[in-house]
Amino acid sequence: MRALFIGGTGTISTAVVERLAKDPAWEVWLLNRGNRKEAVPEGVRQITADINDEADVTAKLGDLFFDSVCEFIGFQVSQVERDYRLFQGRTGQYIYISSASAYHKPAAGYVVTEGTSLANPYWQYSRDKIACEEFLMKKYREEGFPVTIVRPSHTYDERNIPVGVHGKNGFWQVIKRMREGKPVLIQGDGSSLWTLTFNSDFAVGFTGLMGNENAIGEAFQITGDETLTWDQIHRIIADALGVKLNAYHVATEYLAAVGDQYGYDFTGSLAGDKAVSVVFDNRKLKRLVPQMKTSVSFRQGVRIALDYVLSHPEECQKEDPEFDAWCDRVVAALEESKTKV
Repeated sequence: MRALFIGGTGTISTAVVERLAKDPAWEVWLLNRGNRKEAVPEGVRQITADINDEADVTAKLGDLFFDSVCEFIGFQVSQVERDYRLFQGRTGQYIYISSASAYHKPAAGYVVTEGTSLANPYWQYSRDKIACEEFLMKKYREEGFPVTIVRPSHTYDERNIPVGVHGKNGFWQVIKRMREGKPVLIQGDGSSLWTLTFNSDFAVGFTGLMGNENAIGEAFQITGDETLTWDQIHRIIADALGVKLNAYHVATEYLAAVGDQYGYDFTGSLAGDKAVSVVFDNRKLKRLVPQMKTSVSFRQGVRIALDYVLSHPEECQKEDPEFDAWCDRVVAALEESKTKV
């Protein structure tokens, strides 16, 4: 069987490509600009192209047919429309990576299944993903375009440490604040529920859907089974660092109001995603992929990530003094407000 990955070198897709490359039943191809060749496993074939240059891509694809085409970098309807033009009649399965943030915020219940309604009034990113799903499922219903929808939640790897509130440079400044004993902002009261999935675990569920005819025309959420509160998540990180967590809880509405002024999209990323408690019911996926389970707990995954991050300072330790100062101002403003009540 032959698989094509559009992208293939990101947080999620790297693990999927690595797993599939070890399977002798699959011939693995990547279609991307070739900027991260060091991340491509041996034996994987490369088509170097800009996916938006349809004429060039069409010429380079030639008469190749793929059992699965996997789209990891499609965020706008125009991009999946392009893929439809490129791969209609050229693949037995088109797997689109959507997002669990597309589920209704807040949902009627905290247990989320693939049947939970899709609606997110807080985040344009999620609304765009919903629109992409709707286009693809319409093509499936009307023309038989062989689509499978995959909805990941918070998936991380050895180069990423999940935190709730961070700046434009990512997680490192939060880790630095932890190590310095400074207050670490946590949305809400820290008790909302969240699911974290290490990318190698995600790859088990994803590859199990590839080439599976029972996955055509269906949507699947792929997450781990471990559900934690945000306080637990931050405490586990602090424990791995060997420091005491100085948690500072801030209402999501407040973070959104004062953060959006500085270009931090907390309305979308918090109110539209991380601040909402969710527990994923993955029975639909496990009926098709019974081997899917959490093999890397968050406590294990954080230690794997910290080992990598702390040993690769140039790559992973991107300081963010602007966000650091903003956190200090938020704490100072809230502490001052307590004296005026």
